[in-house]
Amino acid sequence: MRILVVDDETELADAIATSLRREGYAVDVAYDGQGALDRLMINEYDVVTLDLTLPDIDGREVCRLVRTDPQFDPATRILMVTARDGVEDRVAGLDEGADDYLVKPFALRELSARVRSLLRRETSGNDSLLTIGELQLDTARQTAAWAMTPVDLTTKEFALLRYFMTHPGEVLSQERLLEHVWDEAMDPFTNTVRVTVGTLRRKLTDIAGVSLIETVIGAGYRLIEEPSTES
Repeated sequence: MRILVVDDETELADAIATSLRREGYAVDVAYDGQGALDRLMINEYDVVTLDLTLPDIDGREVCRLVRTDPQFDPATRILMVTARDGVEDRVAGLDEGADDYLVKPFALRELSARVRSLLRRETSGNDSLLTIGELQLDTARQTAAWAMTPVDLTTKEFALLRYFMTHPGEVLSQERLLEHVWDEAMDPFTNTVRVTVGTLRRKLTDIAGVSLIETVIGAGYRLIEEPSTES
């Protein structure tokens, strides 16, 4: 999943980004409203953590533009993060289209939990567990398992599997995976997606005994919801 952190307090923005990256998210950072809009126009983000008070364009205006301008992805979840704790401020932010509201100061663990909650809305989940057949992913504990047997994954493999599991049965192109699992520092002309999908697929096949990720020639990759056990 790809997240945009927007905050003019550079140390806080970088701390949030570092914390989220440790959980396997691809994270970009903007320190003002225009920088946020520029990135949102180019990239697809699953979640934006958006400070309300920015030096150029107010966070509420950024939120309003994202919700009303067709140039932006309407599916992007917005978590407003601000020191303004008045009821009117919270109501105004939510009325502009924010999905959630977090008041500063806050614990990074709480922000992480809010992000997970926003991402679960897409999958209609009610906890931190993603389950497809015997495959289970615990997004809070950062663990994966097949039939209760742990699967040892790197941070990026975990992030990739999380994206597959939130889109089971869908054919996901390399471009889409690059957009949502890697950040803007990634060179789009490398074969990183193919290599990472390959290592993830091998690890899952080794422990499950069947292939869980298939290549759809000319289109991308798909997580198989009901893999065949036939040899």
